[in-house]
Amino acid sequence: MSKLNELTIKEAQEGLRSKKFTAVELTQACLDRIKERNKDINAFITVCEESALEEARIADGLLNSGQDAPLTGIPFSVKDAICTAGVRSTGSAKILDNYIPPFDATVIGKIRKQGGVLLGKNNCDAFGHGASNENSMYGPVRNPYDLSKVAGGSSGGSAAAVADNMSIFSIAEDTGGSIRQPASFCGMAGFRPTYGRNSRFGIMPMASSLDTVGPITKTVYDSALIMQQIAGADSLDATTIVDSAPDYLKNFEQDLKGMRVGIPKEYFSALGGPASGGEFKLDDEVKEITAKQIDKLKELGCTIEEISLPHTKYAIAVYYILVPSEDSSNLGRLDGIRYGSRQKGKDLYDLYATSRAEGFPEEVKRRILIGTYALSAGYYDAYYKKAQTVRTLIKKDFDEAFKKVDVLITPTSPFAAFGVGEKKDDPLAMYLADVMVSPAAIAGVPALSVPSGKNAAGLPIGVQIIGSRKNEEAIFRVGNKIEIRG
Repeated sequence: MSKLNELTIKEAQEGLRSKKFTAVELTQACLDRIKERNKDINAFITVCEESALEEARIADGLLNSGQDAPLTGIPFSVKDAICTAGVRSTGSAKILDNYIPPFDATVIGKIRKQGGVLLGKNNCDAFGHGASNENSMYGPVRNPYDLSKVAGGSSGGSAAAVADNMSIFSIAEDTGGSIRQPASFCGMAGFRPTYGRNSRFGIMPMASSLDTVGPITKTVYDSALIMQQIAGADSLDATTIVDSAPDYLKNFEQDLKGMRVGIPKEYFSALGGPASGGEFKLDDEVKEITAKQIDKLKELGCTIEEISLPHTKYAIAVYYILVPSEDSSNLGRLDGIRYGSRQKGKDLYDLYATSRAEGFPEEVKRRILIGTYALSAGYYDAYYKKAQTVRTLIKKDFDEAFKKVDVLITPTSPFAAFGVGEKKDDPLAMYLADVMVSPAAIAGVPALSVPSGKNAAGLPIGVQIIGSRKNEEAIFRVGNKIEIRG
């Protein structure tokens, strides 16, 4: 039998209900792993040892009295850009170093009310700004498969914590790929739901028109199970979908015969290009692993069809105008007055300026400057308005594609995890790391990174399944049939 901390949610559920072990024992196994490995990986900023064990004792009481729910007694972690009542939530920036929210984000509240056990808060790129988890003011997160490599970003701490068996699952946030890319780098399942499927209430806002919250798990089944528990409308978030969420597990094991799978040709040629400010080719091993998954889908009875998403080359450019613009607005509320890094100043303006200079890392400052410029008088039409127009064209590409096919399959990332420090001083190269994951985010459609094997260096490679709006069920069915664990 696996060590308790190595179990999936499904395996942990079965063990708890059959009394093979207790929630306290399961939680302690995770805490022991955190003590052993976090000093090397840096996946956690805050660990809730005492409260986690107390929550586990309460969960055991629920299990013993037959009042358990699907996530009762399951230890989990949360990206630090998501609010957790009574637990420090820094967003990985010193400007919020001592912030302790008085409330849970809606999705976290749903899990904790079931008796889920909160282990702690995961490191991330500050406020979700990054693709490598090197923009955290609490140090970079390292990849469990190779400590010289990044874990991906911005939810690198969440992906690394689950991959290294410190946590059974993690709840993270995906604006332009922040769940899927680190899940790919760490060999986990990472799911971005349809925009509005899960409540954003209590998520530290980055770009409000793209932000989503979802799970990073050891298996696709576990991702579907978590979505079953956290999806749904929320009166505290006007952008949530009013329709009730479907039963994601009802047709989970259904075969794929007759399913139409699209291969977007733009994802398999030179990526980026002049429209995105740079160009590079898809890694050969990533292409080979993706091709094997496509062949597997053929064997399972899927119809494979090449399609075109012609505006893909503009996605990065659009993303890095819209997101900084919304960043510059959303981050205006953080001034160092109530909590975090409050510096001395000769007047109020100086206090604000000095506190923000000390409390925000370089990438956050860069995005605030870019966004403020793009929204400024004289440039709004040339940049922000034009980017919104092209965003509509990108969305239409997906709408047209899904008239012909049920799902799309692409690589999640053009390459496996890169070295710590390798791209840190080249912002454009770092932005281009999201070239595969940002188009779906811009269009607001759901996507899943599925663990699909390893390259010759032993680093995980993920393949991305993209579905039409609100069609998460089809994505899970495909992911379940092709995932490769371990």
